Amino acid sequence: MSAVIVAIDGPSGTGKSSTSKAVAAALGLSYLDTGAQYRAITWWMLSNDVPIGDPEAVAAAAVRPEIVSGTDPGAPTIAVDGVDASGPIRTQEVTAAVSAVSAVAEVRARITELQRSIAAGAVGGIVVEGRDIGTTVLPDADLKVFLTASPEARAARRSGELKGKAATDLSATREALIKRDHADSSRKTSPLMKADDAVEVDTTQLTLDQVVECVVTLIEKAAAEKDGGSGRAERSAAAKAGQISK
Repeated sequence: MSAVIVAIDGPSGTGKSSTSKAVAAALGLSYLDTGAQYRAITWWMLSNDVPIGDPEAVAAAAVRPEIVSGTDPGAPTIAVDGVDASGPIRTQEVTAAVSAVSAVAEVRARITELQRSIAAGAVGGIVVEGRDIGTTVLPDADLKVFLTASPEARAARRSGELKGKAATDLSATREALIKRDHADSSRKTSPLMKADDAVEVDTTQLTLDQVVECVVTLIEKAAAEKDGGSGRAERSAAAKAGQISK
């Protein structure tokens, strides 16, 4: 299979992370959780007393933390200034602040540059999941998938991921998700939205295995089309050089 770049977008709780990791593992691709990067920079700002409500302060601090993302789908990692942040970034405190931090243009520019660098350096292809991958970060991705699900299904899934007592309150989790959807979709810089050429997959009634199977099929089709396109281009170039007949 050709090396492919896959963009998987959608709001929280649609199964992006679980699907992306499983798909990447099944196809031997690298994996990048861009949401973890925004959570990581948010956690760093909270830990360093940067006033989240002050966009100028957030913008000024955006260049300071060193964020390193591991791309092994079997054991993805996220470190900030050399410290493992995989646990701390999943707290309710970070969840409540990440939209405000992510809305700052300087933060998005910093993280987007990092994401593009990682995708460009991925050998053999990569699955990148987030909220603006297909529209902003990697608009030329070989395949774009947009996952959706009902608020109720998303809340049930997300409550099992978050750390802390508040995560057990489904109603509060649902309202928090809806609030974040609005914040992410209405921000001026790289809002959450479906790319025009993305394939939408509603995961509400699907098991994880079913979603993974669906996305794997889409990727294999995209790779086959890429292989075919490359073959046609090579044959055309060779024909023009007089090496083979048209």
